[in-house]
Amino acid sequence: MTPLELAAQAALHAPSVFNTQPWRWQIDGDTMELYADESRRLETTDRDGRLLLLSLGAALHHALTALAASGWSYSVERLPGKGAGPVARIQLGTPATPAPDVQRLAAAIPQRRTDRRAFGSRTVTDEELTKLRRLVEQNGAYLHVVPSDQVPALAISAELAGDAELGDQDYREELREWTHRPAGAGDGVPADIAVEPGLRRVPVRDFAPDDTPGLTIGAEHDQGAAYVIIFGRGDDRLELLRGGEALSALLLSATADGLATAPISDAIEVEWPRLLIRGLLADLGEPYIMVRLGYTASAQPLPPRPRRAAAEVIVRG
Repeated sequence: MTPLELAAQAALHAPSVFNTQPWRWQIDGDTMELYADESRRLETTDRDGRLLLLSLGAALHHALTALAASGWSYSVERLPGKGAGPVARIQLGTPATPAPDVQRLAAAIPQRRTDRRAFGSRTVTDEELTKLRRLVEQNGAYLHVVPSDQVPALAISAELAGDAELGDQDYREELREWTHRPAGAGDGVPADIAVEPGLRRVPVRDFAPDDTPGLTIGAEHDQGAAYVIIFGRGDDRLELLRGGEALSALLLSATADGLATAPISDAIEVEWPRLLIRGLLADLGEPYIMVRLGYTASAQPLPPRPRRAAAEVIVRG
């Protein structure tokens, strides 16, 4: 298997909204291109395609990280123009000695999971948050660490968004489509990896409003959780793609450091809550996505996550 094929396979682990995995790779010799799979775009939840681009950016960063860690140099063009063209193009370079920090991130790729269970009272250190902020900036975005006095506003934003979406019949139909996938589909968020609602510092999306979730919330309430917002100066397609790359870098680094992670996008999906989140940034930028960071209080491993087969995602020229 070629280095580019291995990198595309590593990208299968990347996070995406509703676990839609809305990407495909085309490999031709030493060139690999990333395309959006518009058939997997959430027409109601992601009307403007912002989350689609974040998902593509995360897949791109996963692939680049795996490629560098396997001992290859590369060049990359980011081409997020409108239309059916590629979002990014990777050109394989020559063998290169991988840096230890890249190998560390690559090792976290298969380990990273979205953990929607409540985190415990152990707090995330300032040193860790500073490290993550610098990493996000290195990948083309910015990170706002939500101070304790802003967490209530964050909670209100998430609650308003959750109420608005669950009250929207189109949203509920879209949610049902992606939480009740055909057997073997390898995508979506089945009820067995959804978490029951419960008391939280900031509400978490209810993925099973009409079903019985497979995971209990636990006895904790996110007491020690940290909340961060990845943002950029604007929301054009290139900036959103880089925001997805920054999200991937943050999640992999946090996983490598033993943290549990959970992206939160619902408060960004609805216009009014998004305005509230923008206010938390003092109008310095456009919020892309939030992440809850902490230490899980449960020793129970998470159920297997659905992932598409490589043959469905990778096209060889």
